Amino acid sequence: MADVLTAEQRRLNMSRIRGKDTKPEMVVRRGLHARGLRYRLQDRNLPGRPDLVFASHRVVVFVHGCFWHGHNCPMFRLPATRPEFWQAKIEANRARDHRANDSLNLLGWRALTIWECSLKGPARWPTDELLDACATFIRGTTHRLELTGRWK
Repeated sequence: MADVLTAEQRRLNMSRIRGKDTKPEMVVRRGLHARGLRYRLQDRNLPGRPDLVFASHRVVVFVHGCFWHGHNCPMFRLPATRPEFWQAKIEANRARDHRANDSLNLLGWRALTIWECSLKGPARWPTDELLDACATFIRGTTHRLELTGRWK
């Protein structure tokens, strides 16, 4: 299937996709701050450059987009245009995420991954419930948690 946009239009659209301060990330940041949790942003010294770092709890939080990180949910669909390129790119992102999580584990950090589908779409969590689950994980001792949409 041919792309409906020209190469220049597609390049412009893709360049506007943000890597930080995304809407899902801002929902999480505001909600956790309101629950009394203080954090640092985008710590470049940690593997994977986590979105949020709770140093006093030794917890990092990643807010992943389902498309860019290849989540196995209905919100992810491989583009029909240049599928080989996109498959390779998304697989490389998945491998990088896995390496970052392994490195963080070896360094003694606990990791929370919040998937985009848990914050928006038909299977999203109620926002307060999701944020309460995040706060409980951060203050607790569970080693790893992934929050994903509630798909049937």
